[in-house]
Amino acid sequence: MDVLTIVKRSRYVFPLACVAGVAMMFISEGSYWQSVASMDALGTMAAARINIQRLQRSVVDAESSQRGYLLTGRTEYLQPYREALAATKDSFHSLEAHYGDEAKPVDLLRRLHSLTDTKLAELALTIRLQQEGRKEASQELVLSDIGKEKMAAIRAAGSDLLEYELRQVTAGREDVYRTLLLSRIGVSTLSAISLLALFLYLRQSLALDAQQREIKRVVQAERDRLEIEVAHRTAELTELARHLQTAREDERSRLARDLHDELGALLTSAKLDAARIKSRLIKPPVSAGEALVRLAHLVETLNSGIALKRRIIEDLRPSALASLGLVATLEILAHEYSEASGLRVHCELEPVSLSTSADLVVYRVVQEAFTNISKHAQASQLWLTLASIKGPNDSDWVLATVRDDGIGFDSTAPTSAAHGLVGMRFRLEAEGGNLSIRATPGDGTLIEMRLPAVAKETSSLDTDTAA
Repeated sequence: MDVLTIVKRSRYVFPLACVAGVAMMFISEGSYWQSVASMDALGTMAAARINIQRLQRSVVDAESSQRGYLLTGRTEYLQPYREALAATKDSFHSLEAHYGDEAKPVDLLRRLHSLTDTKLAELALTIRLQQEGRKEASQELVLSDIGKEKMAAIRAAGSDLLEYELRQVTAGREDVYRTLLLSRIGVSTLSAISLLALFLYLRQSLALDAQQREIKRVVQAERDRLEIEVAHRTAELTELARHLQTAREDERSRLARDLHDELGALLTSAKLDAARIKSRLIKPPVSAGEALVRLAHLVETLNSGIALKRRIIEDLRPSALASLGLVATLEILAHEYSEASGLRVHCELEPVSLSTSADLVVYRVVQEAFTNISKHAQASQLWLTLASIKGPNDSDWVLATVRDDGIGFDSTAPTSAAHGLVGMRFRLEAEGGNLSIRATPGDGTLIEMRLPAVAKETSSLDTDTAA
């Protein structure tokens, strides 16, 4: 549903939505930037507190280093004193930049600065006296209460600054809470306005929603009817295609049987007659050279006719499928193809359990794949495999593959050889299987055939063909 439809339903919805959106944006942005400023201020306050504590600790470290040097006279004890002087200077620079022109904290900082300088000057004086060999003077200065009073004054000044920072932090937190409260109130108010706009919109939409539901129901019913009709038509077309495929194979079987029974008998009889004539012509001493030559040619022709008959029968309906099985038939096909094409064929064939029609489908698809390889692949070797595998739900399937090392092709682009691939796919789908083709230009082609494994069936046609 677009914005124009919402505006048409109610003239109040769009203005209220715009007002609520703009107001919520201003409230959100204002609260965000104010909260960011407050959090940044709290961060700088935390850094100032750290610098104050660091300053106090540095003075204590400097005094401890001075005491260690006075007691031992070893100069390595002065290293913490020098580091404390540098840390004190850095802390004062940071605090001065933080407070800027604020009157009260600047006065406290100046007081702390003065006390610290005095204390550090006292420490420097004692160290210098010790270095000059005036130990009694340095000890007398250390044993006086001046250093203790100065340290107490430094702690007091630092505590005043820390208390000031604590008050600033408390004020900043209260400002953040106040900002969050105002943002909460604004968001709640705008939410109430949005709910009011939604109520007006829903009240105006009830009739139209009912009408849309009715339209959707009608459309869905029509869609369901069309889906059922498409499924029915698809089933009819699939059944028709399966019937045509079966009829074609039945016709081929009938033709193969006729050729075997009739043409084969005629040719064999002719061959026997020619052989008898030849034997009679050889016995008389009369010259019959020309007749013998013609009879030899007749025998050769008859032999060629018988071989042609066998080749036609095998092409129409391979008798080896019924008599020898799928594995032996594929081995014969691969051997004959290798001799005819000159390609090297590698076979890895395992006995599988397929129906008679599925055996024929595998044989025909492999035959078609060999034909395509000869025409298009420009390969030097190919691999033929047949094995049993596990499919979905642990079901038994049969996998047959044909792979070559040829030039391959782009499987996404339409080609003139696509009709053969479509026929191969249809044959497998008619038996409940599927076909997948993986091809890459310059990297050969892999054809995978998957069929569900079933118990081997027998038929009278196969028995006749085998006989």
